[in-house]
Amino acid sequence: MADTSDFRPGLNIIWKDGLWEIIDYLHVKPGKGGAFVRAKLKNVRDGQVQDTTFRAGEKIDTARIERRPHQFLYEDDFGLHFMNTNTYEQFSLPPEKVDGLEFIKEGGMVDILFYAENEEPLRTVLPPHIEAEVVQTDPGLRGDTATGATKPATIESGATVQVPLFINEGDVIRVSTSTGEYQERVSMA
Repeated sequence: MADTSDFRPGLNIIWKDGLWEIIDYLHVKPGKGGAFVRAKLKNVRDGQVQDTTFRAGEKIDTARIERRPHQFLYEDDFGLHFMNTNTYEQFSLPPEKVDGLEFIKEGGMVDILFYAENEEPLRTVLPPHIEAEVVQTDPGLRGDTATGATKPATIESGATVQVPLFINEGDVIRVSTSTGEYQERVSMA
C-alpha cells in the first residue's frame, strides 16, 4: 500500500476497480483548505486517460505489472498467438489488446504486460523502432535525395510507410513504432 507522496510517472495503482498507470501528477497546496494531488491516469487494460484528484496522504493500493518478452507466432480467428521465449508457453490475445499490430511480423519480438496478481495478459508493448524490408514501392530515381519528397512503401509486416525517393524494394529500413515514420535506411553489411 502506498500513499500520494509515493506517486511517480509509471507507478501502477488499483483505483475504482481498475488497473491504472500514473502518467503525470502535481502536488497542490492551496492557500485555504487541505493539500491535494492532481493526477493523470491511464487505464492499463483499455488505454482510457482520466484526470482525477486525490487528497494528500490518501492511501492507494499498488499493482505489480510485469513486462515479459514474447515471440509473435501467427494470427487466426482466435486472435494473435504468442510464445514466451523463456518457458515456451503459448497463448493468444485478441487484436484490440495488441498495440502497433501493423508493425508486428511473424517471428518478431514484443513485450507483453502481465498483471502479476492473476497472470492476466494486459497488452503488448513494441520496441521503439523496428527494422523491416521494403516489399513494395515505386522504383527509386538516382539523385533524388535533395528535394525531401517521399513516396509510399509497404514493409514486410504489411504497414505502409512514407519513405524518401531513393528507397527501393529489398532495402531494409528502420521505422518508429510510435509515429510510424521512416527513420533511416539500414546498411546490411
